[in-house]
Amino acid sequence: MARAARQSARTSVWLEDKARRGGRGGGQPSGLDRDRITAATVRLLDAEGLAKFSMRRLAAELNVTAMSVYWYVDTKDDLLELALDAAFGELTLPDPEADEDWRVPLRALAREYRGLLVRHPWLSPLIGTYVNIGPNSLAFSRLVQQIIHRTGLPAHGLVAAISAVFQFVYGFGTIEGHFIARSAAFGMTPDDYFQHAMSTVTQSPEAADIVQESAQLMEARGGDTVEEMWERDFEFALDLLVAGIEAMVARSAS
Repeated sequence: MARAARQSARTSVWLEDKARRGGRGGGQPSGLDRDRITAATVRLLDAEGLAKFSMRRLAAELNVTAMSVYWYVDTKDDLLELALDAAFGELTLPDPEADEDWRVPLRALAREYRGLLVRHPWLSPLIGTYVNIGPNSLAFSRLVQQIIHRTGLPAHGLVAAISAVFQFVYGFGTIEGHFIARSAAFGMTPDDYFQHAMSTVTQSPEAADIVQESAQLMEARGGDTVEEMWERDFEFALDLLVAGIEAMVARSAS
């Protein structure tokens, strides 16, 4: 009962004064540190996915015992939070002081976020699981707020605008990343996997009408590869969102 209570009360590695700890004191294993463990965690998650990740598997990757890892982190959750923020550190953030139209950094940040989710398919479930307030994640969130503030939207619409843009990117990047990972799991390219999936679905009489309509939509959209189709969809959807912000700014000013 007490153990369950401690687990349910857990908040974040960043709120429990654990994130800065380099080790528990004397006697920690040589050759290890928090950064090396976190970097290995990211590599392992990229290679094998979240479902297969374990502290024992990480220890084997580092060629140490599982107990050696626990000198630096208390739990698997703590380590996954650290890996989550380390991944956010890959983002190339626009200069917040740059004198440029808000649309430029907004588009740049949306593309960066999408790329991050695609490179690391394990990120999306972790983003929805943890508080996500590490320094890199906070830098990203802070910049998003600064850019949205510059749009001219009224204060009551700012959070909704952030949600519209970046929850769209989250969903788009998540689906794209998982599609690529699924293709790789079958030993296929995204294009081959897409063709295989479409040919399989066309065999179902119940899906014939939606398949035909989808084929017409894809022909109208254009694009010779899955990557090209994703690019066109993403950029057009981003145009729609920017246009929506512009329209709401104009409405509030009238």
